[in-house]
Amino acid sequence: MVSTSLSRKDISTWYRAILAIFFASGLALSGLLARLPDIAHGLELSAGPMGLLLLAQTLGSFLAVTASGILVSRFGARRCLKFCYSISTCGLAGVGIAVHYSNIPLAVICLSTIGLGSAVSNVSANVQGVAVERALGRFVTSTMHGFFSIGTVIGALLSALDTQLGIPFLWHSIYFACLIAIIVAYSISQCHSEHYGAEDTHTMQQVSSYKVRDAWRDKHTIFIGLFVLGMALAEGSANDWAALALTQEYGADATTGSIGYAVFVGAMTFGRLSGTWFLNRYGRVPVIRATCTLALCGLSIFIFAPNVLIGFLGLLIWGIGVSLGFPTGMSAASDDPHKSAVRVSVVSTIGYAAFLGGPPLLGLLGEHFGIRQGLSIVLGFILLSMFLTKHLRPPEKTTQHRPIYTESLPIITSIQVHSEQNEQPPRTLD
Repeated sequence: MVSTSLSRKDISTWYRAILAIFFASGLALSGLLARLPDIAHGLELSAGPMGLLLLAQTLGSFLAVTASGILVSRFGARRCLKFCYSISTCGLAGVGIAVHYSNIPLAVICLSTIGLGSAVSNVSANVQGVAVERALGRFVTSTMHGFFSIGTVIGALLSALDTQLGIPFLWHSIYFACLIAIIVAYSISQCHSEHYGAEDTHTMQQVSSYKVRDAWRDKHTIFIGLFVLGMALAEGSANDWAALALTQEYGADATTGSIGYAVFVGAMTFGRLSGTWFLNRYGRVPVIRATCTLALCGLSIFIFAPNVLIGFLGLLIWGIGVSLGFPTGMSAASDDPHKSAVRVSVVSTIGYAAFLGGPPLLGLLGEHFGIRQGLSIVLGFILLSMFLTKHLRPPEKTTQHRPIYTESLPIITSIQVHSEQNEQPPRTLD
């Protein structure tokens, strides 16, 4: 008999480590995207060719994202995080070198490397995230993604400052890569296995018997994935094109473009950090329907705004509107603890495919119709997500999951969570 347990302090430390990993992921994203105008200028590319260049990152992502569920299931989320952050940070520094020497082939290779690493690492982080959520016994995925947004805000502000100070993108990318590597390396050392909630041999067999292919055949999982797809596209399109739309179509300078991106991710941060309370108070479906409505309004304002000021207002509402879509989809995918890790990996795969693949394709539309007009297609995907919100509703009879954790595999016959005397049990997910 093997018995392994975590104290509440251990779980809290694990939770903080996951928050740091999400923060680093946001920092990596905005450190690249907020300076897309500098990348385009350094490589002498317009919107259309720039969209094709971003497809290099997408191709790398698709090569990895289609297998991410299998990789995470086979090797574990922690190993995937270690390996994938190693290659994605090298890719980020490599893009800086490519821009410095105006080397488009090198930029293609490095962006593909970033896509390859980020696709699997993001899926792995979400699998770890829902494991911590179940261990804590309350909704916290929106807070985790809120820390992702905090990372994007800080990254965007640092990028705007670097642009204003005239720091070349080469040095910007190198110090961002080093900072991210340090944060992630320390955080992973504080993480634990995502396999938890199995109190006996029978339950462990249920967990191990549910495969990735089973999740792809599960209609409920696919409906949640399609919901996440629409919201991820709405989020990703702003990440890739908000700054360029402000500079190329509103006539703003590069610093204003970076600030506009910071407004969007700042609004997302506010929505995610405050959304935890709303989700626990009012439930998933009413809250997400309201945020989808805000996303529709905000994106419409940005598309048709007559000036930069109104465009910033649209970005603000748009950011709040899409803030809870992705994390809530992850939480919904984890309702069944026996299928949680596999279902989350599948839903993450669908979401990140849209997040990374959709925006570059929008660049092709932007080349012919303008970036803002090209964003109009995203409105239809937001409507699709709004229609699918009913599938986010938790099961009517949800087993109360006390915070439990299993570190050793394959068989655990006794699991106990240390708690202090007279300590009240945490809130449950149902």
